[in-house]
Amino acid sequence: MDRPLRVAVVGAGPAGIYAADILTKAAPNATVDILDRLPTPYGLIRYGVAPDHPRIKEIIVALHNVLESPRIRFIGNIDYGVDVKPEELEQFYDATIIATGADKDRELDIPGIDLPGSFGGADFVSWYDGHPDVPREWPLTATKVAVIGAGNVAVDVARVLAKTADELLETEIPENVYQGLLASPVTDVHLFSRRGPGQVKFTPMELRELDESPNVEVIVHPEGMEFDEGSLAAIRAKRSLKMCVDVLQNWCARDPRDRPRRLHLHFLQAPAEIVGSPETGVTALRTETQELTGDGNVRGTGEFTDWDVQAVYRAIGYLSKPIADLPFDHATGTIPHDAGRVLDLDGNRVPGLYATGWIKRGPVGLIGHTKKDASETVASLLEDVANLPAATRDDVLPYLDRRGVGYTTWDGWKRLDEHEIGLGAPHGRKRVKVVPRQHMIDISNGI
Repeated sequence: MDRPLRVAVVGAGPAGIYAADILTKAAPNATVDILDRLPTPYGLIRYGVAPDHPRIKEIIVALHNVLESPRIRFIGNIDYGVDVKPEELEQFYDATIIATGADKDRELDIPGIDLPGSFGGADFVSWYDGHPDVPREWPLTATKVAVIGAGNVAVDVARVLAKTADELLETEIPENVYQGLLASPVTDVHLFSRRGPGQVKFTPMELRELDESPNVEVIVHPEGMEFDEGSLAAIRAKRSLKMCVDVLQNWCARDPRDRPRRLHLHFLQAPAEIVGSPETGVTALRTETQELTGDGNVRGTGEFTDWDVQAVYRAIGYLSKPIADLPFDHATGTIPHDAGRVLDLDGNRVPGLYATGWIKRGPVGLIGHTKKDASETVASLLEDVANLPAATRDDVLPYLDRRGVGYTTWDGWKRLDEHEIGLGAPHGRKRVKVVPRQHMIDISNGI
């Protein structure tokens, strides 16, 4: 391919940025525009990682370096399918890579799930991370709270709910989040896992962080700390799982400590019903005790327990949402593909269209998996390059200007970044996030 290769990446999280980086390094003639519906880059690293995880947020340094490339351009505040249609992008780019990720909550089909006081964990994460598209207020009125899940997001949600607001004040949380947590009357947070400790999905680092607060007593309830042969085999096979189990067993055996808040860990308890009414809201979580079946799986025992809680957060996984005018598998929450090449509903390749990240493989895996995933997709694109439909129009920005689309740029992000760092400096904080979308856009544009 002698002519320059112009590619659009939709989604400025790690998946999209890694794809742009890998592509421009592999193809010296390639330029990439990364479009995102948010005014800022970094996706779930900015809006999905708990604020008290500075080590994880350090990945932004590497992503920043990628976006400094003169052959990669960030264009924010562009809603794909609304501000620009797929067929319009085809005019400006030889290929498009969809990397929109997953930021919605997986549904939990139990009675009472829609009661007042029943929340999605991803929505709560968006609130405490200062996402511009969620309400500024959160109803933190419960003294006893249940969190359903056994992954890192469930642990994050439980930890943030249990910590005091002042412990989080040194982080980048916005003022509205601090004030909301400050008013929270919570005393007890209960984390429920359907399966046993030999099947947990959180990492050792995430687990240990539960116990770092001087105000929170972590209590591992001995009921449910059970292992069958399948559990033991899994523990022997995976070092990180063994580390988690060792921590849990140590916590289960230690003497109680007198702290004002408690975080309870319950295993082999499956959510069966959220109890309450539209008038009272949540009044309890009903769980069914499970038993191990020998292979690491579980089955219900018919024994139920009602837990006195006034709020329930489900954190059982993220889910991608359908993309305008693109094929979508609602069962898996992914775009159908063959090695990253998007397929239509009949299984045929859609020319010039690719996918990477969670929208491609589902919301599983860590950052390392995202790089591998992007490499596969870029390799497919480069194999197809001779047959890609050629762009017929030049730079997309004049087109967006004529349409009156108020996009943001990489230089604009650097202005906003500097502004947020400046907000935090007088208080000894690395930054304080700006939350309202229009405020972010105005600062990005130097207004």
